[in-house]
Amino acid sequence: MRSVLSSRDVREYSAPATITVTGEENLTDMIWANADRFGDAVSFRRQIDGSWVDVTAREFAAHVLAVAKGLIASGLRPGDRVALLSKTRYEWSLLDFAIWTAGCVTVPIYETSSAEQVEWILADSGARALVVETAAHHELVDSLVDRLPELARVWQMDAGPELAPAVDELTALGSDVDDDTTHELRRGVRADSTATLVYTSGTTGRPKGVELTHRNLLAEVRADIQAFPQLLRAGNSMLVFLPLAHVFARAIAICCVYARTTLGHLPDVKTLVRDLGTFRPTFVVAVPRVFEKVYNSAKQKAHAEGKGKIFDAAEELALEYSRTDSPSLALKAKHLVADRLVYGKLRTALGGRCEAAISGGAPLGERLGHFFRGIGVPVFEGYGLTETSAAIAVNTSTGFKVGTVGRPVAGASVQIAGDGEVLLSGDMVFRGYWHNEAATKESLQEGWLHTGDLGTLDDDGFLVITGRKKEIIVTAGGKNVAPTVLEDRLRLHPLISQCLVVGDRKPFIGVLITLDTDYFTHWKTRRSKPSTATPADLADDPDLRAELQKAVDDANKAVSRAESIRTFAILPEDFTEERGEITPSLKLRREVITTKYADRIESLYTGH
Repeated sequence: MRSVLSSRDVREYSAPATITVTGEENLTDMIWANADRFGDAVSFRRQIDGSWVDVTAREFAAHVLAVAKGLIASGLRPGDRVALLSKTRYEWSLLDFAIWTAGCVTVPIYETSSAEQVEWILADSGARALVVETAAHHELVDSLVDRLPELARVWQMDAGPELAPAVDELTALGSDVDDDTTHELRRGVRADSTATLVYTSGTTGRPKGVELTHRNLLAEVRADIQAFPQLLRAGNSMLVFLPLAHVFARAIAICCVYARTTLGHLPDVKTLVRDLGTFRPTFVVAVPRVFEKVYNSAKQKAHAEGKGKIFDAAEELALEYSRTDSPSLALKAKHLVADRLVYGKLRTALGGRCEAAISGGAPLGERLGHFFRGIGVPVFEGYGLTETSAAIAVNTSTGFKVGTVGRPVAGASVQIAGDGEVLLSGDMVFRGYWHNEAATKESLQEGWLHTGDLGTLDDDGFLVITGRKKEIIVTAGGKNVAPTVLEDRLRLHPLISQCLVVGDRKPFIGVLITLDTDYFTHWKTRRSKPSTATPADLADDPDLRAELQKAVDDANKAVSRAESIRTFAILPEDFTEERGEITPSLKLRREVITTKYADRIESLYTGH
């Protein structure tokens, strides 16, 4: 790494390794390179009637070509936008590559999006075609088509009473299109052609369309493979269960195709434990909330079975082991015992072969990072935005500091501006916002992406994200408080599902807390509370408040007294995406929540 310290105390770090993407390349090249050179390699395992079925590189290329020919036959032309509204499934990846092969641009839409969000994305992108997953999605779009004059075709992945599955329909439609014609269109796509419009999940305001090119995503893929050569390699496997509409999951999925790492899709996380056991991935990719759930569920189960003391001791041992550079023989011996009693079972729950995990989308938290590292499943936390094609900094096996988001990936640079804002550059940084020149000019200045995030860089090039410029709370006493530091610590308690720190222009810091449904049920049984009692019924219960006060006290250890939480309120229900309180990637929509619970927040400071 190199460090540049200017007269304004601006610190910059650039990765020593570079990434090259030539002007003639595009994202479809990997499909035919794999089919030609490694045709029998298993590119995917898709779930059919409860069983995992292999799809070779040669078979996948044939599927992609057939669907791309159907898109061409439907009248789509290079540069046309094609939207995908679906859960994570094999057809999602298939259609993504088929859209690129036809020379078109993919526009992902979260399958949980509201009618208003779907209409906005389809209208703003000017999508000419759309593939939906279910009949319910089709009905939603049917209610909007009168206001979407550019939308000419809609296909449905799942078969309907009078509908063939989209893949079958497109394959039949394109049967007369010449293979050579399709390949000619594919090769006409250049590195600087637009590959996708990914709409930000919009914690504030309407989502903006992030324009990512083939160069952006290829640079990201090659940088990620350099960062994780031990994970992203032929013969390994990864099960993706995050929404592919999220750039983080999609980028890693493309990495798997490029590196010939077998990829599986899981549309419903309710079956995650079962499917991890049958798929047995080498590594997993998730947002921090998933790791919090794994940890909290294991802790809850241990306590319910009367093994709470064993788990708690093993947890503290894992933290100590991770934090120790050179463990003593005594510590190693204790760790081995804990591995047999606790850690091995946790690894079995991840499929039994999981070597590591990659986390992004939100801060993981130092304690959780040490815990998983200590049980033998290091979680490589990274940092990036939709605008950077996913990760632009990440921890790796050769460069790992828990509590940081790692160093810049190959071809990337990170700069900390004079006011603490994180600035980014590299080939993975987007071209601009679709049809939004003002927002583009505000974000991209002098070759740097202004992220709005605050951070620091140490002398070894490791980046720490400390908060958001717009989310910093300034108390009445003038103290600046980063809410995520406290929120990350609070969510480690198994009773807490979500939380929102408040206190802007108030005399002290408070927090709104929602309860984890499963653990709340368990807690009521242990404390002999009525099984039908709701969070609202027990909002003032001394036992419940005492338990949550322990979590608050632990969170306060991470900050100064002036930044500490003085009071909290228990909300009657969890935050949901349906009510607009969280994004599909589980980020808090702070303005929505603070507006909805304005009276409850005010009562924290008035005592009513």
